[in-house]
This record gives sequence, structure tokens and C-alpha cells, in this order.
Amino acid sequence: MPFPNSSDLSPSSFVLASIPGLESAHFWMAILLCSVYILAVTGNCVVLFIVKTEPSLHAPMYFFLCMLAVIDLALSTSTVPRILSFYWFNTREISFSACLVQMFFIHTLSAIESTVLLAMAVDRYVAICHPLRHAAVLTNAMTMKIGLVAMARGVTFFLPLPLLLLPLPFCHSRLLSHSFCLHQDVMNLACANTTPSMVYGLTAILLVMGLDAILICLSYILILKAVLRLASWKERLKVFSTCIAHICVVLAFYVPLVGLSVVHRFGKDLAPLVHIIMGNVYILVPAVINPIIYGVRTKQIQRRILNLI
Repeated sequence: MPFPNSSDLSPSSFVLASIPGLESAHFWMAILLCSVYILAVTGNCVVLFIVKTEPSLHAPMYFFLCMLAVIDLALSTSTVPRILSFYWFNTREISFSACLVQMFFIHTLSAIESTVLLAMAVDRYVAICHPLRHAAVLTNAMTMKIGLVAMARGVTFFLPLPLLLLPLPFCHSRLLSHSFCLHQDVMNLACANTTPSMVYGLTAILLVMGLDAILICLSYILILKAVLRLASWKERLKVFSTCIAHICVVLAFYVPLVGLSVVHRFGKDLAPLVHIIMGNVYILVPAVINPIIYGVRTKQIQRRILNLI
């Protein structure tokens, strides 16, 4: 289907990207994507159910894990059904307002997830470096407050992104680089000065994801210093092993995020396939991997999963 080229200044819709030459395989690609989505939804729902029904898991670390599960469910659900509609029914157009709403949810939920990952790093730091103060510092009430702060932080920083795009004229191609709406992708289609939007978007990402990544690294530097003070390697490995799951979850979030940013910044000449794959990896990989990681690394979750099976 050809994408529209229009001289109208007020866009009514954008056109989602498809992989050139693979239009005939959309049905099978949708089957694969739907299977991954079902796996993500099932895994995260199982984590939520187990933490809710297992009293021994009613602790800050697992409440943070529940927050991650809810975020991953919301993030994948805000994008994947629309992509499946595109692949199965060839509904390539997405309205301008729906695109802005989807963009808001994607960026805001990513910011909330980044904040929760930082809170989990702080939880590990206090548990290892100040174990006697852990129960007093990270209470269940404090955990809930951190969740509310993470939500407020994400909304505050990323609500302006769609608002800055709202008055811009779009008079060039309406074809996006992904199967969903991202700020930089939509911004690049505007035919006006996008400097304010670009500067604000970069600032928001640096002040949220960038700052969180630095603080997470700092937390693990302090954790490593504390672990290396232990007498034996057996003790060091035992203590540090409690951080392995969180480190894997952090990498599952930040590696696709950095990869997608690099593709947007330096990948203008790359094949459309690269943009689409990186976008789908960014949306789906954390949602699928997070429950698997904690299912493998947490004995209580393992036991409950085996009992359910």
C-alpha cells in the first residue's frame, strides 16, 4: 500500500513502517509476535500472582518486581495489539492523536521502569552495605511511596513531548520508521523548527534514564567495594549472587534502549529492517526476559511455579 505524501499542515494520520519485500509474510510475523506477547503477558501475570499469594515474598524487592511486571504489561499492551492489527488487517495508518497518546505511554512507562530499576539498585545497596538498617529504611510504605514518585517523575518529564509536537506542521512523508510511535521518529517528519522539541527530549532522557544509569553504576561500585571486604571468595560470591537477577534486568532494559538511540542517531542509512527489529526488541525483550530471570533466580518463585504446573 503506498504511503501518503501530503502538503496539508495538520496531519490526520501517520503510516506505520513495514519491512520492504516481506509484506506477504506479515501473517506469520504476526503469529510470532503474538506468541512472544502472550509469553510476556503470561510470565508477568504469573509473577504478580505468586508475589500476591506468597507471604514470604511480601518484601520491597518483590514489590519492585511487581511494579516492573505491571509496567511491562502496560508497555507491551500499548503497542503490540496495534502492531498485530497492522500485520493481520493491513491497517497501516494510525491517527495523529492516537500516535501522540501511544508515544506518551511508551516514553513515560520507560521512564517509570528506569526509576524502579534505580530503586531496586538502592535496595540491593542497603541490603548488602547496611543490612541492619534495611528493614527500617525500605519499609513497605516507603516502597509504595517510591512507586508513586516514579510514576509522577515519568509523567512530569515526558508529558511535554507530545505537547511540543502538537502544534508542529507535517508536510512531508508521514511514513514512520517503526511499527509504533516514538518521539524522535515523529519529530523527524515535521517541516518546521524542531529544536525545542529535540532539546527537551534529549534533556528529559539524560535527566531520567541517563541519571538513573549513572546512579545504578555508582550503587554497584559501592556494593563491589563492600563485597570485596569480605574474608572469603565463597562469601563474596554468595552475597553478590543476590544482585545477579537485578543486573540482568538492568541490562535487558538499557541495552535495547541504547541500541535504539544509536540507530535513531546514526542509522539513517540502515535498512528499515534494522529499525523495526530494534524497536520491537526494545518493547518486548524486557517484558519477556524479566519474569524468566526472576523465575530462575528466586527459589520461592521457582517452587510456586512448579506447584502451579
